[in-house]
Amino acid sequence: MSLNQGRPYPIFVSNNIKSMPMKDFWNDRYSQEQMIYGAEPNVFFREQLQQLRPGMLLLPAEGEGRNAVYAALKGWQVTAFDFSEAGYKKAMALAEQRGVTINYQVTDAAQYTCAPDSLDAVALIYVHFPPALRQQLHQQVIKWLKPGGSLILEAFHPKQLNYHSGGPKDEGMLYTAKTLQADFASLIIQQLEEVEIQLNEGAYHNGAGCVTRMVAQRKTAD
Repeated sequence: MSLNQGRPYPIFVSNNIKSMPMKDFWNDRYSQEQMIYGAEPNVFFREQLQQLRPGMLLLPAEGEGRNAVYAALKGWQVTAFDFSEAGYKKAMALAEQRGVTINYQVTDAAQYTCAPDSLDAVALIYVHFPPALRQQLHQQVIKWLKPGGSLILEAFHPKQLNYHSGGPKDEGMLYTAKTLQADFASLIIQQLEEVEIQLNEGAYHNGAGCVTRMVAQRKTAD
């Protein structure tokens, strides 16, 4: 796999036969000395988080912990998960280096659970899944958010297949605005756009790319 192919499967279902090879792949990648997506937070995540009052935040598929550590520095109580032990170790090292505490669990999206109505925000930053797992997680996220809680999402659009700045090479794992409108139909959508951006997130997310961005809020009452 070439350097610019990015992170094709951030998390895979544990009972899938591809789970162990992909887990081994990411453990190997995250065992590299450098932070493969950089140590600084995703720009869109940072901008949106600044507009919210700190509270309980969940970051699925958090990898090396750059977004989790940034949020903790800003006063958030952060929970994160990923299936990579190597990613966990680098995230915890980054947290220690910057003097913050994060609750990081090594698990996959099919197994992770959270109390309903318990989160002030969830951020899905380049969390790419096969459709069935994507829909499962997105429905769970809606339940986990408190009424009034916020969702922040940035992920690659199918047009990213024409770029060389990272992301899955499987169109079924890429997200359009229409896909997200359907998945999060019960939320109040505050921002939803498909846009070309310039990525500068380490060696694996670098250069021009096409992403879908979303900010949404769970309704305060049914």
